[in-house]
Amino acid sequence: MKLERTKNAARNVVFDGMMEMVNVLFPFVIRSVMLHYLGTEYLGLNGLFKSILNFLNLAELGVGSAMVFSMYKPIAEDDTPAICALLRLYRTLYRIIGLAIAAVGLLLIPVLHSFIKGDLPADMNLYVLYLMNLGNTVLTYWLFAYKSSLLQAHQRRDLISKVTLAVRLTEYTLKILILVFTRNYYLYLAIQLVCQIVINVLIAVCASKLYPRYVPIGNLPRDKTQDIFRRVRDLFTSKLSATVFDAADTLVISAFMGLTVLALYQNYYFIITALRMMLVVLLNACMAGVGNKLVMESKEANYRDLEKISLLFLWVLGVSSSMLLCLYQPFIHVWMGEDNILAIGLVFCFVVYYYSMGANKLINMFKDAAGIWRVDRWRPLTAALVNLDLNLLTVRRLGLYGVLLSSVFSIVFIQIPWLFRNLFCEVFPRQCMGKYIRLFCGLAAVALISCGASWFVCGLFALNVWYTLFLNAVFSFLIPNLCYYIFYGRNPLFRESLSQLKRSLLSKARTT
Repeated sequence: MKLERTKNAARNVVFDGMMEMVNVLFPFVIRSVMLHYLGTEYLGLNGLFKSILNFLNLAELGVGSAMVFSMYKPIAEDDTPAICALLRLYRTLYRIIGLAIAAVGLLLIPVLHSFIKGDLPADMNLYVLYLMNLGNTVLTYWLFAYKSSLLQAHQRRDLISKVTLAVRLTEYTLKILILVFTRNYYLYLAIQLVCQIVINVLIAVCASKLYPRYVPIGNLPRDKTQDIFRRVRDLFTSKLSATVFDAADTLVISAFMGLTVLALYQNYYFIITALRMMLVVLLNACMAGVGNKLVMESKEANYRDLEKISLLFLWVLGVSSSMLLCLYQPFIHVWMGEDNILAIGLVFCFVVYYYSMGANKLINMFKDAAGIWRVDRWRPLTAALVNLDLNLLTVRRLGLYGVLLSSVFSIVFIQIPWLFRNLFCEVFPRQCMGKYIRLFCGLAAVALISCGASWFVCGLFALNVWYTLFLNAVFSFLIPNLCYYIFYGRNPLFRESLSQLKRSLLSKARTT
């Protein structure tokens, strides 16, 4: 089957972009409304349930990614029996996964209180709230979830995005109305549960209408099944690492410091997450081109692309880090109020955490484009375990500082150096590793200088919060760009990067 790749890609970019905007803006509004009408404990409780269920979702193990990848070839060859057999396997695996999540989730009920320090909000039943959240997760797997793989493999993610966008907009609107007029947290969760069911059913209907000939029947050859399981196994460590980084910090803070501290932490982390989503969009835009060049061109030519992409991306990362540092406190003041502001030392830690996460994602993008998951399988798992151990060791004495610095340590001293080694052993010329490390560290040093300069200049003004927000935004954007231009503006690598970016933008404009 021939797919309309350009047309499908354009649709996917548009609707995926709209979904990202909705998923950033509306939860931002809902956090604000929840704080105003219910209080910080509810924000913390909401984040705690999300983190627990993220851990339970490890049961998925990357099955979805492996199954979609396995469908590409039979779709290209119009092999209907193979696709039907894959659908049957996918349905069976997701039913088992849903059952496993339900079983483990129920086993956690007796120890739920150990994840919370202090008292719960008044008139709230922890177990009922938890079971509602658990039901929402389990239904994600049981209600026709396997049919979404057909749309993804046929490059019709835009249909998934359209359905999800329409239902989520309705869900978010209803949640805001419930919080404002009833302040009923049970009803808030019930809406979430119903909307998840509607999304699954509507996506299944779309898939059935577009591809009615694909039904879950038949069996795959033994070697094909084993190949899928091997791919799932290689993807598992990456999923485990991401889950531990996103969820372990939350669980540790809730268990040792309480829901109120967790809510304050998550207000700051929410902003980092929004910025991180923007960085992921930039890296995803580069992924396909990088993957193609890694196959078609020499190691030396690919290394040159690594330098150019790193220069531009770390420039953007440095500027956004400077703006984050200077805008964090006044923005939280406007958004959540003065009582919800954390110490300035923690702001520095959040900014370092953000920069290290972004730099790590850059290197990870090249690893994923090269497909060296098997070689890299122990790195994310090791870093995740080190992060968790350091969290438990430092949270009692250092509090939030210990949680943030543990994550930074595992990224800077384990993840990034190990990624360098894997990439320059498998993908790029080994003799270039020292040169790239100097470029990488040089760009990080300029980020540090520009953040310090921006912080100093912004500190000269003592105005009301709205004027402070505006002036800080201007200076924290201009100063780092000036610093980077002073250090790298005359570098031939920078000029090559700009010219390549212009060519890419012009070619995209012509195709659209």
